[in-house]
Amino acid sequence: MKDTLRYLAGIPGPSGYGSKSTAEQVSLFPSSSSSSSSSSSSSSSSSSQLTAIITGATSGIGAETARVLAKRGVKIVMTARDLKKAAQVKEAIQKESPEAEIIVFEIDLSSLASVQSFCNQFLSLGLPLNILINNAGVFSKNLEFSEDKVELTFATNYLGHYLLTERLLEKMIETAAKTGIEGRIINVSSVVHGWVKKDGLSFRQMLNPNSYNGTRAYAQSKLANILHAKELSRQLQGRNARVTINAVHPGIVKTAIIRAHKGFITDSLFFMASKLLKTTSQGASTTCYVALSSQTEGKSGKFYADCNETNCSSLANDELEAQKLWTQTRNLINRRLSKLPS
Repeated sequence: MKDTLRYLAGIPGPSGYGSKSTAEQVSLFPSSSSSSSSSSSSSSSSSSQLTAIITGATSGIGAETARVLAKRGVKIVMTARDLKKAAQVKEAIQKESPEAEIIVFEIDLSSLASVQSFCNQFLSLGLPLNILINNAGVFSKNLEFSEDKVELTFATNYLGHYLLTERLLEKMIETAAKTGIEGRIINVSSVVHGWVKKDGLSFRQMLNPNSYNGTRAYAQSKLANILHAKELSRQLQGRNARVTINAVHPGIVKTAIIRAHKGFITDSLFFMASKLLKTTSQGASTTCYVALSSQTEGKSGKFYADCNETNCSSLANDELEAQKLWTQTRNLINRRLSKLPS
């Protein structure tokens, strides 16, 4: 009850921010509860040397994250399936911030071949990489498969981002070592990961057309995002790499994914839930906070909501489950990649 009241009232947490904070507010420098008095130019100078890749940046919180980071001087690499839509978002951002540097690449996160192709193209540019925001997400009401014959929600929300992170990780470690600036990876997850119970992370069950449940598949993919962050954080710390990875819950934002879920709940419940919805800028705030704030420096393997570190489910904190998922994912990717033409 206390947390609910805090959320509804927008009461700031230890970071100085809360559920009502916007992406622009939390990305001003220096990061503190009084940061609203900081100027846009000073914040821009603090982040003008950074390069960020953002997936799913053509709509919703991804587009808002790209807009705000670009406004703060970060060079943006947008990845999108729809290049026309990406060009429109780029044009809108540069209209607001004429000096913004934005590069657009095509990617289909449900396709391992497409992810590999993007990584090869990006790495060929020789650019540094400071921030990787694994934001893109889909919700599939019915059982669908990717071209790699993997359930679509799991393939897009988790598997594609796992491979993307793996392929770009050494570039991030190299950039951090050369510049002395900490690299940051952000996995956009959700509190619905807590709906998955100890015996619920079953891909066999998820792929059974007779028992497929789109909401459960979505929750599993978001749990996988956190487990990925936990395990990779452990590995990075073991390497003494100056790269962190954290998971975030953006809140309930009125996006295409929320509209897709509407068929699974009653109109009355949807109406009640709509009263708790965040604006897009409020939804993008936690991502921007973790990506740029000095308060999150050195923090890794954590879960954030409303711009504050918070607890995730016991299953999401299970190190053995994280390691198990990592091994299963690596084996799955190896099998699928071995079937691709060389």
